[in-house]
Amino acid sequence: MDPNHNTEAAGVHEEAPATPPYAQRVLLTSLVIVGMGFSVLFPLLAPIGREMDLSELQITSIIGLASLVVFLASPIWGRVSDRLGRKAVMMIGMFGFSAGTVLFNSVLNLGLTGALTGSTLFAALIVARLCHASVMSAAMPAATAYMADITTPENRTKGMGASGAANNLGAILGPALSGLAVFSLLLPLWLIAVLACFNGLFVWKFLPQSPMKREKSKSMGPKLRYLDSRILPFVLVGVLMFMGFALVQQTMGFRFQDALNLTAAETVKVLGIAMMLSAGCSLFAQAVVVQKLTIKPFDLLRLSIPLLMISFTLMALFESRGMLTFAMALQGFAMGIAGPAFMAGASLAVSTQEQGSVAGIASSCGPLGFTAGPILGGLLYQVNPVLPYAFAAIVYAILMLFMGKLNTRQHAKAP
Repeated sequence: MDPNHNTEAAGVHEEAPATPPYAQRVLLTSLVIVGMGFSVLFPLLAPIGREMDLSELQITSIIGLASLVVFLASPIWGRVSDRLGRKAVMMIGMFGFSAGTVLFNSVLNLGLTGALTGSTLFAALIVARLCHASVMSAAMPAATAYMADITTPENRTKGMGASGAANNLGAILGPALSGLAVFSLLLPLWLIAVLACFNGLFVWKFLPQSPMKREKSKSMGPKLRYLDSRILPFVLVGVLMFMGFALVQQTMGFRFQDALNLTAAETVKVLGIAMMLSAGCSLFAQAVVVQKLTIKPFDLLRLSIPLLMISFTLMALFESRGMLTFAMALQGFAMGIAGPAFMAGASLAVSTQEQGSVAGIASSCGPLGFTAGPILGGLLYQVNPVLPYAFAAIVYAILMLFMGKLNTRQHAKAP
């Protein structure tokens, strides 16, 4: 069955349940803060890690192992949101994000002051980040399922695009906040811990309960498998897509610092500006392009992959600040198209009763990609700074061929 034409088979033609008109605005506002929380660390971790004498592989492993925990926990949190309600699980994720950030920052501070060094510091950072990831992973699947609850199948892609746009607005503000590292490398991270706590209070006070909350259910709802034929195409595409993206995203700090011969503080500033531009292009793609187009999710994915291949090729071939920044902007635009298409396609593939479960699986594809991508990127970068980007371009070329064959096969199965 064609993943773009399976709404009727999945039984999701019903209208979205009634919900207060301000619910989506509150949800999107909270997602801005979530986006800030995730993005503020990226320009900081590479230079901070080098200040603590950690290797590139150790630094990227911190992100990779934390992403593995998010991958494992996201499907569980998605199903838990079917039982406890989307709002409650979002609050768990946001307050957990705040507490986990305080723990992680405390260990970073010990490393920067020299109280912890070497393998002891690395192990402490891993443990702190894993604790952080296990709880913060509740926020995104619950938010994604909430958006699915309050949208109809016809406007699901636009709803996911709006969520992605809000998240990317936060991704713009996060690197901007990281600019405060000129005063203290950890100041942006302490501030985001406070903002995450206030975000949890904001959701508690103003976000209404999802109309799909299961008030009397004692189970966690239907459990989907990654190999479910309805969502498998999107799972495969999502994991490979995010793996290539993560491989690049987590090594660009090293690329900018080494190619331009920058200090740690200068790297934070230059990379932060590039990430803001990348997120801005992603925001434009999700808030304007995706909202205006009526292209099916699977076809949107096929449009974005060649653009990503071009961006990674530019990163491999050029070392100037202008070209590296342009490559990141192009990458952001392409991912802005791909992200909501991937989430909407998976959501539309299943029934209303399975939205919590599919949101958890879809939300875990990114973390699974971010598990392998950063570790592989750090390893390749230590061998040759060009290898991560050349490898990512090759992965996306294979992915494009795979999607062409998959699309042909899916259309052949369609009635």
